[in-house]
Amino acid sequence: MTRLIDLLTPLALVIALLAGWEIACRVLAVPVYLLPAPSAVWTSLISDWQALAAAAWTTLSMALIALAIASVGACSLALLGGLSPLIEKAIQPVAVSLQVTPVIAIAPLVMIWTGLDHPGRAIIVLATIVAFFPIYSGAATGLRAADPDLQRLFVLYGANRWQTLLRLRLPSALPALIEGHKVATSLAVIGAVVAEFVAGSGGAQGLAWRIVESANRLQTARVFAALFTLAVMAALLFKLVDILERRLLAWWRGR
Repeated sequence: MTRLIDLLTPLALVIALLAGWEIACRVLAVPVYLLPAPSAVWTSLISDWQALAAAAWTTLSMALIALAIASVGACSLALLGGLSPLIEKAIQPVAVSLQVTPVIAIAPLVMIWTGLDHPGRAIIVLATIVAFFPIYSGAATGLRAADPDLQRLFVLYGANRWQTLLRLRLPSALPALIEGHKVATSLAVIGAVVAEFVAGSGGAQGLAWRIVESANRLQTARVFAALFTLAVMAALLFKLVDILERRLLAWWRGR
């Protein structure tokens, strides 16, 4: 019963907010181009679902490619830093600089370097930059979190750096590494959307392009429909990563 209440409470709140929104738009006669009622958004969502689904896949595929590249690069650098504190000290300032630099500030340069005729490449590069630091930070923090007593035991038994890294420090880093990927998953989607806005062309027709195109035509209902699709896509992706995290951590604790 408690679980049912926990499930219905947020649903009831969402229904109440949508009902208030619908009533306010009808009573106040708000122009559709200014603020469409939820019913208008739903109509647009149903009529344009094919275009929205294709746009969502475009954005999602670029975000996933960026996430994979960021994961490989960040984990590789974190492992190198785990082998040598000197390498870690050299990598850390560069990683922090990538994190604190606004993506929108370097987007024009990335657009030029990757080719103005290939906005998809720029979007992937920018999303990779956004997703890189959480993975690297999680991996580096996890590698440093290994039990010192176990590390001394490995040294006592004559284990070299690679053996200690692969058999002790890397398994100990798994929770922090998973958490870094969990954060990076959401950031990769955000980075892809922001990069699409900056690209400003129809070369990569993702959800951000649909939003810009509809807004320029004052088709506000389509803007809300695209935003709803983006929110659902991001929520499902986050839920998938959350399920994967729980299963991996359950396996890790069992080990």
